[in-house]
Amino acid sequence: MPDPGALLRGVLTAIEAAATVAFALSGLLAAARQRLDAVGVCVVAGLAAFGGGTLRDVLLDRRPFFWVEHAGWLWALLAGCIAAMLFLRRRHFALTERAMQWPDALGLGLFTAGGTQIALAQGLPAIVAVLMGMVTAVFGGVLRDIVCNQIPSAFSDHRPYAVCSFAGAWVLLGLVALDWPSWGAVLLAAGLTTALRALALWTGYTLPRWRVGDDGPQG
Repeated sequence: MPDPGALLRGVLTAIEAAATVAFALSGLLAAARQRLDAVGVCVVAGLAAFGGGTLRDVLLDRRPFFWVEHAGWLWALLAGCIAAMLFLRRRHFALTERAMQWPDALGLGLFTAGGTQIALAQGLPAIVAVLMGMVTAVFGGVLRDIVCNQIPSAFSDHRPYAVCSFAGAWVLLGLVALDWPSWGAVLLAAGLTTALRALALWTGYTLPRWRVGDDGPQG
């Protein structure tokens, strides 16, 4: 019988790696749309990939950071950015906003589940674990958009984003309370969060906008 603890650690490492790739891709596409230079592309991709997890680890006083413990991912990020810039320069590829939303949705689900489980493993209260999952999932994209001189899409496009992360984190807690294996709960919560975000993108559903009187801000 495999050790449940070792299995969970393996799943969390795989999720962190897959989420890092997904968010790095979204950051790379965002930087390419802004026509940044090579340094800008690498910085934006790195912030998107590692920003949320690093902020989570700072808040939880957790060391070493993922990208410090697995420094090979830094080399992979640099190599991937350079290869992508060469590829995009030689081929026609539509750098639309929608192109970066799908890897972003995948990263959202993976980071939500992984971040929530890491907080749970430290014995933190349920609401704190949920917030840590949201921080992990949302703030990489927030930093990406800020550096690209945009209002973060998580706050401005009105399609459920942090809400999907919030719901997925609570699903994880519910499954753990029902004595699901932790690795299974993490995978199901990640899939559900990604599916909720994908459904919002597919249907175009938006959350109600804040309106202050008739002449207030409309966005």
